[in-house]
Amino acid sequence: MSLTRSTALVVCLAGLLASSASAQGWGTVKGQVVFAGKAPEREKANVDKDTAHCLSKGDIYKDELVVNPKNNGVRWVLVWLADPKDARNAKFVPPIHPSLKDPPKTVEIDQPCCVFEPRVIGLQVGQKLVVKNSAPIPHNFKIDSIGGGPVQNPLIPAKGQAVVDGFLPKALPTMYTCSIHGWMKGWIGSFPHPYFAVTNENGEFEIKNAPAGTFRLMLWQEAVGWVVRDPKNPINRGKIITIKNGETTDLGKITLTKD
Repeated sequence: MSLTRSTALVVCLAGLLASSASAQGWGTVKGQVVFAGKAPEREKANVDKDTAHCLSKGDIYKDELVVNPKNNGVRWVLVWLADPKDARNAKFVPPIHPSLKDPPKTVEIDQPCCVFEPRVIGLQVGQKLVVKNSAPIPHNFKIDSIGGGPVQNPLIPAKGQAVVDGFLPKALPTMYTCSIHGWMKGWIGSFPHPYFAVTNENGEFEIKNAPAGTFRLMLWQEAVGWVVRDPKNPINRGKIITIKNGETTDLGKITLTKD
């Protein structure tokens, strides 16, 4: 094959790939998770170790359910796109936008004052978790992944850090704790794609550059579990949504009920 014909073939293939990506279509999905009823009072944690440091910035709370009293928005809800046909399919991978195919190599958690920050995170399989300890006292990071994934309990000295990797796709978030300070815990969602988010202090979330089409939106909160679920059929959880090409699909308020 001549150089001219080879070059033409490469250009043609590149054009077909670009056309295919363009044909896919992309959009944004957003919403707000709100608590049904009066916002519950936050309960203080039993801080029984290293109190001089841990309480130096005020009381520490359990925070299994954080509700904004101004708008009932629920913080720390993990949200992600899943298989519309099977909520249990943790390996489901939708089309991925070109700008999201090379995610950052690491995701970070810190524990500056006896609380994990952030409390809930999502990461993409292949990313490493860097657990920092910017506090002047030692902590550890205990994670026991069920059904595969990291099982570690590294001691992290003051101003130190540990790296945790080997995460696998999971249909449920994995808990992590500090076994030195029993009130400290958080959750990690691990996914084979980049389409996940965690609600902010107003209960809001947004997932950008998502593929247009029909998907299942999963919402999980540590105190209640599945935010959207069918009590008569536990397998049927999540919310079927349609993301529109070139548009922002606003799901409005999604109610969280604590039974």
